[in-house]
Amino acid sequence: MGDNDDIRIVARDDEEYPSALRPISDPPRELFVRGTLLPQDEIAVAIVGARRASEYGKAVARRLAADLVACGVTIVSGMARGIDGAAHQGALDGGGRTIAVLGCGPDMVYPKEHAPLMQRIIRSGAVVSEFPPETPPRPEQFPQRNRIISGLAKGVVVVEGRIGSGSLITADFALEQGREVFAVPGNIFEETTWAPHQLVAQGARLVVSALDILDELKIPHGSVQRPAAVSLSDEERAVWQQLSFTPLHVDRIAANCGQPVALISRVLLSLEAEGLVDALAGQRYVKKV
Repeated sequence: MGDNDDIRIVARDDEEYPSALRPISDPPRELFVRGTLLPQDEIAVAIVGARRASEYGKAVARRLAADLVACGVTIVSGMARGIDGAAHQGALDGGGRTIAVLGCGPDMVYPKEHAPLMQRIIRSGAVVSEFPPETPPRPEQFPQRNRIISGLAKGVVVVEGRIGSGSLITADFALEQGREVFAVPGNIFEETTWAPHQLVAQGARLVVSALDILDELKIPHGSVQRPAAVSLSDEERAVWQQLSFTPLHVDRIAANCGQPVALISRVLLSLEAEGLVDALAGQRYVKKV
């Protein structure tokens, strides 16, 4: 539990209360807020998905969020593990705003490892909840809060999720509220892609880049920046070609390249510094989108 001195109550008739929430079915009577809610947050997109997300899914969430905030879009999600956390991280790393909607009190850090992320969100957006301080996370509260995630946004992007997951609950709320629903395709053999594929079959807009979202929502996107081309050395290119969105151990990369582990480790460090590679626990590495 954190310090709740900075928590304030924003009632439905307050000027700060998000205008997008007022017309939805069963809008929260009041919000407990940490951070700031600004008028610019009316241009918002929610990015949601599986807690047990793949590295590919998390990379996509980060990239979509970073590209969207470059166009002044606020990213909304639920601060859960996996896709939610990656979406918040992408927005923050892109220098934009993000709002986390909690399924517990605003002073509760859930999951615990997101304490640093939560503080960053408070400084560059807001943490909001309809549950008062000291309310612990309970399973039934998370589907309930999903109507707020979709209600705050003009559209909901489902990156990964299983059939029957919370991601589909959020998508259902979005449709009821007249929001656009988007879905990111993935590996058809992975259960975590079945929810977005089901949504596409039902008419959701398929997303392969932030431009698909921006065009559908008619948000100007002249400021979307693609990564500049990076000049790689022969050693860096050889290592880069071994990597994918499936984590690979440094020993396997070294074996595939036919080079000593010490050399490959130095090359991976260089690629990580250039923003091309993510280092995971256990000396495993993946490409960034």
